[in-house]
Amino acid sequence: MTDIPVELDKHRGMAAQKATDLRRALAEVENNVREARERESDLENRLITVPATSWPEAAVKAQYLLNLYAASLPPEDTRHRALVAALLDDFVRLSEEG
Repeated sequence: MTDIPVELDKHRGMAAQKATDLRRALAEVENNVREARERESDLENRLITVPATSWPEAAVKAQYLLNLYAASLPPEDTRHRALVAALLDDFVRLSEEG
């Protein structure tokens, strides 16, 4: 009897090792996606429930909403994408001036 653990992956065939690696990677990705959705939900709940106390705070909320809107635009809608980008640039410029 030994205290050294046996690495079972070394005793499997190459196909079984690849399948195991894929299952592990998929489980990790699914976990990361779930955690990201939970963080996004928490953020959105705070954006909804906590009123902005200044224009820069309101701009942060608007930036988040504009990014969601821009992500939903089809790639060929370059006019609206340019409008969103210009407005986000204005937010950055005005926040640096203030």
